[in-house]
Amino acid sequence: MSDPPDQAVDHGKDRLSKRKIAGIKIKSVLYSVVKRVASVLFVYAVGYMQWSFGWFFGPIVLLVIRDQYRKSKDQKSKITKSIALAQEDDVILARIEDLPAWVYFPDVERAEWLNKIFKQLWPSVNSYVRDLIRDKIQPKMQKKLQKFKLTGFKFEKMILGSIPPRVGGVKVYEANVARHEIILDLDLFYAGDCNLSFTMGAGVKGGIKDFQLQGTLRVVLKPLLSRMPLIGGLQIYFLNNPTIDFNLVGFVDILDLPGFSDLLRQLILEQVSSLMVLPNKLPVKLSKHVESEMLNVPEPEGVLRIHVIEAKNLMRKDIGILGKGKSDPYCVLNVGAQERRTQTIDNTVDPKWDYWCEFAVMDTNGQQLILHLYDYDDGSKDDDLGRAAIDINTIAKKGEDDMWITLEQAKHGMVHVRFTWFVLTTNYSDLRAVLEETQMLQVTSMSTALLIIYVDSAKGLPQARTQSKPDPYLLLTVGRESQQTSVKKKTSDPVWEQGFNFLVNNPNADTLYLNFIDHKTGAGLGELTYNLCALSEKPNLCVNLQPFGLLKSGPQAKLTFSMHLRILKHYIPEAEDHVSKLKRNDSELSTGSKRTISRESSLKSETESNVQEGTESLEQISVPLQSAVPPESQGNGLTHRTLTDTFSAGEAGLGRIQITLRYSVQRQRLIVVIHKIANLPLPSKDPSNIPDPYVKLYLLPGRSKESKRKTQVVKDNCNPVFDVTFEYVLSQGELHTQQLEVTVATQKQLFSGSNTMGQVLIDLGKFNLTQSNTFWFDLQPEVES
Repeated sequence: MSDPPDQAVDHGKDRLSKRKIAGIKIKSVLYSVVKRVASVLFVYAVGYMQWSFGWFFGPIVLLVIRDQYRKSKDQKSKITKSIALAQEDDVILARIEDLPAWVYFPDVERAEWLNKIFKQLWPSVNSYVRDLIRDKIQPKMQKKLQKFKLTGFKFEKMILGSIPPRVGGVKVYEANVARHEIILDLDLFYAGDCNLSFTMGAGVKGGIKDFQLQGTLRVVLKPLLSRMPLIGGLQIYFLNNPTIDFNLVGFVDILDLPGFSDLLRQLILEQVSSLMVLPNKLPVKLSKHVESEMLNVPEPEGVLRIHVIEAKNLMRKDIGILGKGKSDPYCVLNVGAQERRTQTIDNTVDPKWDYWCEFAVMDTNGQQLILHLYDYDDGSKDDDLGRAAIDINTIAKKGEDDMWITLEQAKHGMVHVRFTWFVLTTNYSDLRAVLEETQMLQVTSMSTALLIIYVDSAKGLPQARTQSKPDPYLLLTVGRESQQTSVKKKTSDPVWEQGFNFLVNNPNADTLYLNFIDHKTGAGLGELTYNLCALSEKPNLCVNLQPFGLLKSGPQAKLTFSMHLRILKHYIPEAEDHVSKLKRNDSELSTGSKRTISRESSLKSETESNVQEGTESLEQISVPLQSAVPPESQGNGLTHRTLTDTFSAGEAGLGRIQITLRYSVQRQRLIVVIHKIANLPLPSKDPSNIPDPYVKLYLLPGRSKESKRKTQVVKDNCNPVFDVTFEYVLSQGELHTQQLEVTVATQKQLFSGSNTMGQVLIDLGKFNLTQSNTFWFDLQPEVES
């Protein structure tokens, strides 16, 4: 009896599947045999040819590291993709430790409705983003890669895939918002299935997949209109740099190793930052009744001045002969797309940078200052030493701050930073105060004003080539800073509608230079010069949007732009607290003056009576060099003398030294002036051996090499005059815990016992150093430490 047709078909499928399985097993066995034979032959060849095993061990280690790195990245990519595709309920249940923002913050609302809208809009967004990548990001990538001799970069295929971005929560601001605008913050997360392919160089092809982006996206709807469409436009931007990651495919996949792919990743982050990370905004005009200037002109809230003083106890990243060495640290500071970097200090874990910089802050409510410390390594990737994030809003409320910040993502380490917040005013008379403060800092790079420029368009530019129109761009320069507009292709009437801001050192002396340049030939198309001091005579320190004639250009060439000058003013949160603080300082100064007068009076009768001003004992003061305290003043610590001249050799007969001490609050520096030494004794055994004195200084506790200062040597002199100034970078908090060790030594006794002739230990916390004070101190015998 024959089988039914359906059963016959099933039997046929079973036989085919068994044959396939058998074929797969045979192939697997053959592959295993060939692999083992090849391994044996390879080992035999290595021994026969007497090759070094190191040539093979190195590549194997690198392949293993790369394989582990890629597995880790693939796992993260799969997790993020699953989160992007899943419903919000599933996300919450799967990752309790990483809940959406609306769970933790009551003012952040769920956004599932917005995610559904994004899903329907995503096909249309695909087309817009492709044009954006091709027209704006690609030219900038080409220019950046040319610096690394990588030419011919071009995107070929740009597919964003079917997975849209996901919004974890929406926050709508109600307080401190202007009446003509609506502000929303979106917790944006994108982990899509995009596929971007590109070519580079001589036919080298590559691609980007598993692109991920996460950050806080701000959307500002402004201005609100009384006619349709009710909203005049949008401003879209990230408050801070978003987190970006991706994988490379194709031939350039060999770059996808830690240290190599960072170049391309950094370039992509720079392009995103230049497009829509503050101070850069992506404007969208919705109504013809709204001027483009309203959406494109920068709107800074103030200027943040930063003094990166030092760091301590950083991680040791360099490998020395005996194990872990030190590091070569430097610090990178970011506020949005703006970046600054300190100098590199070699071979230390306690660097002192004394670095000053400034940032124009667009939005204090949300922007952060990011400090990132690195160990510089020549020829390889710089090692991470830690990072820190500071909310600018907290600094702006205080006006100024001085803090030691513990580094995150590091085993240990702290960085010492001082902040000053400046608001912007239109009162030109405020310039005098900020100029004086800047001059006291003695830092030439500090600014006193902010210049805001909006470049609208130009008309009638000449042709740089006879047969075609120019490709113009505008270069703007103030002081040592230059910025430029985008390049407009083949036009004599370019329209830019771009905004810029410049930190100005001194508006009384600085000049704005505007130069039109043809992108292809580099030829000049016209120029314009404007002295910023002329803005002082304008209402509200501004020039409204208007055309200006150009020099070295066509007869009808004009540039339409506007300017706004804003003066920096030190922000004081509460005037009453500031006044009371001044009164306290005046009281302290008065008390200090009375004490000085009392000491002068006591010096007149120092041989008849003891000074009884203080009640503290030597044990309470804890002065290591107890013999540096004269006997008559052991009740109140170290006694200094304010006489203008001296004829004695001091209580110990070792001479006296004249020193000026002052502390600059603005510069965070202790200033020490070594004036002269009087009446150094001659050796009793050899009176003809006149000393060659010099002075060296150390800060205690610690006596580190960084705190060592030394004068020049004065030959054959018992009353040398130095008049040399030394500076120490110290915060006010540190000043009260430091001591200054002053040692007078002679060069002649360097190889015949101790060359020290006398010492003085000055407790800095016992003096009011906000004013300059000059003292005579008696030298005391050297005490073994």
